[in-house]
Order: sequence, then C-alpha cells, then structure tokens
Amino acid sequence: MIGIALLTLVPGVVGGSETYARELLRALGRSGEGSYRVLLPPAARDAAGELPAVIAEGYGGNRLLAMTRAAVEPRYERLLGQVDAVHYPLTVPVPRVRVPWALTLHDVQHLDLPQMFSRAERAYRSVAYDRAARRADRVIVVSEFVKGRAVDRLGIDPERIRVTPLGLDHDVLRPGEEPREPFLLYPAKPWPHKNHARLYEAFARVRRDRPELRLVLTGGGDYGRVPDGVEVRGHLPRAEVVSLLQRAAALVFPSLYEGFGLPPLEAMACGCPVACSNAAALPEVVGDAARLFDPREPEDIAAAILDVLADPEPWVQRGLLRAEGFSWDETARLTDAVYAELSP
Repeated sequence: MIGIALLTLVPGVVGGSETYARELLRALGRSGEGSYRVLLPPAARDAAGELPAVIAEGYGGNRLLAMTRAAVEPRYERLLGQVDAVHYPLTVPVPRVRVPWALTLHDVQHLDLPQMFSRAERAYRSVAYDRAARRADRVIVVSEFVKGRAVDRLGIDPERIRVTPLGLDHDVLRPGEEPREPFLLYPAKPWPHKNHARLYEAFARVRRDRPELRLVLTGGGDYGRVPDGVEVRGHLPRAEVVSLLQRAAALVFPSLYEGFGLPPLEAMACGCPVACSNAAALPEVVGDAARLFDPREPEDIAAAILDVLADPEPWVQRGLLRAEGFSWDETARLTDAVYAELSP
C-alpha cells in the first residue's frame, strides 16, 4: 500500500503543481498497478478521483500553523494507516512518517531567483523543500532541468533522483471547431517570474503592426493597471481556459523560470501556435515546436510573436506532434516505478 499525502494542497493557489497532483491521482486510478490511500485536507476532498481517500477533518486555518501541527501530531500519520511507503506530490513532507518516502520537487526557483522571494519565504523553503529533498529516499522531478539544479544547488545524489515529466489530458485538450480569433493568450498568475511587464512592452510593439490584436490574461491575482488592448479574465473554469486555447491566434509564454511549464504543451495539443521563453526547462519541454525568444528582451518577444502570427501552420503541426508525446498515464507509470523502488 502506497500513501499519497496531499495535506498542503490549497485549491486554486498552487498553480501547475495542483494540476500535477490531481492528474497524477486520476491516472493512478485508471492505470496504476498498486494499491493507494490518499490523505487530503477538507478543502480538497475531491482531489483523489477514484482512489481511496481519507480526509483530515479539522486540518486547515493558518497554513503554516496547520502544517507544523500536522508534522508533529501522530494522528495525521495514523490517518494514512498501514502503508509501505509515502509520496508527497507537493514537496512538503507532512505528516512525518517512519516508512520510506519520496517527494516531488517541482523546481528550486527560490535558489535560482532568490530576489523574487521574501526572506521569510526563502527561510521556509530552505526547510520545507531543500532539507526535505536532501532527506527523502527518492526525489521525483518533473524535468531534466530540475534534476540538474537539484544536483547542483542541493547536492542531491543523482542516483536518488527520478525524472517523471508531466502529462496532458488528450480527451480534453484537442483542437476545437471554432476559427482562431485575433487575441494572444497568456495563462499565468501575476507572480514576478511570470514576467508580465516585459510582455506588455512587447505587446505594444506588436500592436503597431497588428492593431486588431488583444492580449488575454487568465489566472487569479491582482494584475494592477494594464495597458490598452489587455484583458484580465481572472481565474476561469477549466473548460473556459481550454476554449481560449482552441480560439487564440497564439499563446505567448514569457516566463523567466519554469520547472516544467504545462501551458505551452496544452496550447500545442489544442492546435494553438506557441511563442515561448527560452529559459529554464521550457526549451526541454517544447523542443522545436515553439518559436523561442529571450524573455528579458521585449523586442525579441515581439519578433517571435509576429513570426508565429505570420506563418502559424508549421508551428501548429509541430506542436500537435510534440504534444502527442506527453500523457498522464505515462507520468503515472513512471511514478509507480518509483513506488516499487520504495517498497519492493
């Protein structure tokens, strides 16, 4: 029996790592070869899909206090029951257990871009992420990029690291029937590394040649004042995001840092051409199927967008082919192999 602990899941807050956790559990329910028990907080009691789940009733309130209490109170470990090993898909190892365990390390952005985090957040991550990853029996990472950074920045033995790329739900993410519309899409919360300010500069340059274009932003949070032609849609239901991917003229993804970066692949699966940052794991993920640019140079971002808009079809075809290589069932298969190492 494998325990999967998701007490740190806060719906709508943790971005792509929530997608990973939910889709991994769904895929394990479809094609997993073991038996599993999922420990969930009350706020995310639906996250286990078809897998057996236990709800940690009463867990919640102040996030840090709740996590601290869960780490030391034995009742949370007892909720998992008799398990042979435990996986923490959201990195933070709560509750503590006395069996072999693995965590998923999504990135080490707080070490690579420390200026984008407060001192308190860096201190928290040094314990909750860095120390935990060094102690884990296995460290699951989502890209070769993260593996390299974990070795270089955390000194983790590469023999303890397993790469399990993220996947796509091809039943949902596919080309639509509606025609493409004159807007660019950027689905990202307004976090500093998402690089909205440079995108705005690039968009102003693009509108000189394409005045009909709009820029649509999705994701919760406060974007502040935005330039002309920019629309903030906020946090949208999944079906609406997919519809936008199926109708956008292009997806532009100027992020300064990603441990993986799902939105470009999701756009490709929907037949949407992609202009993408050349930073961190993104070149590894998109391969030759996106027009890459330097995310620190608005002129380069603008040139990439205009190139994609001028001749989208080759990017569409390469994108569809690239997206075919990613599935959540394969993510689940690779993760199951890690579980087998923990409980042979």
